[in-house]
Amino acid sequence: MEVRHEESWNHTDLVHCRDADSAPGKPTVNAKEGDGGPQICRVCGDKATGYHFNVMTCEGCKGFFRRAMKRNARLRCPFRKGTCEITRKTRRQCQACRLRKCLESGMKKEMIMSDAAVEQRRALIRKKKRDRIGTQSAGAKGLTEEQRTMIKELMDAQMKTFDTTFSHFKNFRLPEVLTSGREIPESLQTPLGEEAAEWNKIREDLCSLKVSLQLRGEDGSVWNYKPPAASSGKEIFSLLPHMADMSTYMFKGIINFAKVISHFRDLPIEDQISLLKGATFELCQLRFNTVFNAETGTWECGRLSYCLEDPAGGFQQLLLEPVLKFHYMLKKLQLHKEEYVLMQAISLFSPDRPGVVQRGMVDQLQERFAIALKDYIECNRPQPAHRFLFLKIMAMLTELRSINAQHTRRLLRIQDIHPFATPLMRELFSISDG
Repeated sequence: MEVRHEESWNHTDLVHCRDADSAPGKPTVNAKEGDGGPQICRVCGDKATGYHFNVMTCEGCKGFFRRAMKRNARLRCPFRKGTCEITRKTRRQCQACRLRKCLESGMKKEMIMSDAAVEQRRALIRKKKRDRIGTQSAGAKGLTEEQRTMIKELMDAQMKTFDTTFSHFKNFRLPEVLTSGREIPESLQTPLGEEAAEWNKIREDLCSLKVSLQLRGEDGSVWNYKPPAASSGKEIFSLLPHMADMSTYMFKGIINFAKVISHFRDLPIEDQISLLKGATFELCQLRFNTVFNAETGTWECGRLSYCLEDPAGGFQQLLLEPVLKFHYMLKKLQLHKEEYVLMQAISLFSPDRPGVVQRGMVDQLQERFAIALKDYIECNRPQPAHRFLFLKIMAMLTELRSINAQHTRRLLRIQDIHPFATPLMRELFSISDG
């Protein structure tokens, strides 16, 4: 748990603020200084906190003397003695004798500052404290040269391998728009017999992922595809070839992204393959989030736009879909481009992916990227408004890991009954050709 700097007070700050009403010229001395140990108040014998108005006193007598002098009141001893004994217990009983004792002890009226001077000095103390904290924070938050180099390499890799306009995504298949007058292809018909139970499970998987597609032509024309409203299963696979082409296009960019990173190239080829197999889907979602429009619920991929349709019409029900919920939550964080690429690096360098041999080395790399992300946030985000941003990002990566596992199981179920994966997808998800 972080402690806000403005609430972090040390003893020196406290003494300075307590003594802000003492006139300059007489240094404030801590009551414990000297060779005699803790000091006592020369007026009442209570524990002293330092020299106030020329005398070692407690806070109570310091305040009493200041108030009495400023009021300029004529005080009289109620016991008409003028020689009352002033102790910690009796000091409130006779103001006149307490003031006499203050003056006899050597407290000086001329050392009392005016209200304006007190406020001016307190403001100066606060400014010095802020300046000191600012200097300390600048030193603590500054990114190291190594971290700046790491982030620059990631940003360069992202720029070289992520076509944010999707201008190079051209050779893709579009979904078949089947009319009632056309015969349904055999591969899109509802299976019978032993495959019926498996089919029902796949239909449940896909019915929650109805995606509409809009394609804007270079001539300004617009082509729209909307999934069928009915869940009969006749057109349930119609969009899969197109999604396979888009996924493959994204996966190629992510593989090239990893290859540009020097730390990744230094790993054994077997570990490179294992890390890519484990992380490609996650990096794909992180990149897709940068083109996600949370206001319209649309992924804007150049001339192509994708939107999840909600058959029930209830937005809350749609958010039960983990992938969509993830994109809304991540987009809400309003991350910088640097934070996105650091998330990709943390996901890529996960030592617990199946098949990774150099786990210790990968673990160290992941930790370095995570520390760089934390330091970047502290350096570039105003505190305390973003003090939990790093923890939120790490929680999102954990959630993405869970979605990855669900997605893989779903993909394998569909592939078993209706093969649609491209060769690269089969390689990344370890799908056999048999």
